[in-house]
Amino acid sequence: MLKSGNEIIGTHPKFQKSLETARNVAVTKTPVLISGEAGCGKKTFGQYIHLNSIRKNAPIEVVDCSSDVAEVERRVLGFREADGRFQRGVLEVANGGTVIFAHIDALDEVFQKRLYTILQELPDYELDVRILATTTKNLSKLVGAGKFSRPLLTYFGGAQIHLMPLRERGTDVEALAREFSKEWCAETGSEDLTLSPEALARLNDQAWNGNISELRAAIRSAASVAENNVIETRCFMAETKKEAGFSLETDEDGVKLMSLKDAEKLLIKKALVFTSENRTQAAKILGVSIRTLRNKINEYRSEGSQYFVNLR
Repeated sequence: MLKSGNEIIGTHPKFQKSLETARNVAVTKTPVLISGEAGCGKKTFGQYIHLNSIRKNAPIEVVDCSSDVAEVERRVLGFREADGRFQRGVLEVANGGTVIFAHIDALDEVFQKRLYTILQELPDYELDVRILATTTKNLSKLVGAGKFSRPLLTYFGGAQIHLMPLRERGTDVEALAREFSKEWCAETGSEDLTLSPEALARLNDQAWNGNISELRAAIRSAASVAENNVIETRCFMAETKKEAGFSLETDEDGVKLMSLKDAEKLLIKKALVFTSENRTQAAKILGVSIRTLRNKINEYRSEGSQYFVNLR
């Protein structure tokens, strides 16, 4: 996460190496591809590169390539409103600044080729835009499978940054947990919270498949039920039980049983954590419309479900 002063938290040597690469490429115009698991901070690194460049006072725009192809095209190329007014695309809006193509692996295969042509022609239209992209996939393998444009991957060949998963970052988990605790206190006006040694040990034992986004959600949920200004282990356990709705019954496969409504809530929460709270992508994974997902989130908020109350 980015702190005030444009600082990214993390002291692990490999993570620091990625950070050093980001600082080095920030002063160039080279397109950058940032890869890593969902929730490990790829867009944050994109923002970091922008803020450490001479473009820091210019616009930065993000295009979610996992959105509907028509919506992506409208964002990139611009579109005309019903009243005739033309809305410029992000490449024009961010002229002099930066555009991040998030989840570029999800970009429509036909539009991949078109985008490559557009990016090559930017100087012809006197557009000076720094292009960054993020992905959770191995794009080289997608190229080999014929699912990603080789020229578009080559476009990002000059600089690529791979972010390690949170579970491999050692004590960075504790540092991030404390920072998320401070963030929650600042937002809610609460007194400063501390994490007990047992709570920190529990955090270090987690796999964190959702990476930084999952850790942030866990800390915010635990903070909401903490007592005496201390986050204890029970805060995580209480929140898990409250959100998942686990019953005492277990089926023959060792799977905890729960009501259909609780299972639905848990599945939606997991999809949001996995996609770093990207609602469009979560809706696709769940096989529902973005409107249905939005309605469910609002329903859980109205019930006081802490994760959804704190959802951005």
